Amino acid sequence: MRHRAKHRQLSRTSEHRRALLSNMATSLFRHEQVVTTVAKAKELRPVAEKLITLARRGDLHARRLVERRIRDKDVSSRLFKEIGPRFQARPGGYTRIIRLGHRAGDAADTARIELLKE
Repeated sequence: MRHRAKHRQLSRTSEHRRALLSNMATSLFRHEQVVTTVAKAKELRPVAEKLITLARRGDLHARRLVERRIRDKDVSSRLFKEIGPRFQARPGGYTRIIRLGHRAGDAADTARIELLKE
């Protein structure tokens, strides 16, 4: 039974999953897009969108909350200086998931998650 099981397990422990999503969010904010599996992309979307919403706020507490997840100072400052203000007028939905097909090695469904332009 999956009572109150909200997130995908991704065959990892909770610490490993949290580190994976933090690293993927860092890569997403650095490169504006990440190619990964569909399940990981769907798990990354709410994490990334909450971080962008905090960056839109821009205050000190929001910056400290973001830096708990994003450990790279360059990416964190880019999130607050470029990405947050870019989505200032948008009420949500900052990312897009595009399905790419099957991976050659194990036939896993792959997808590209990217930040929108405006």
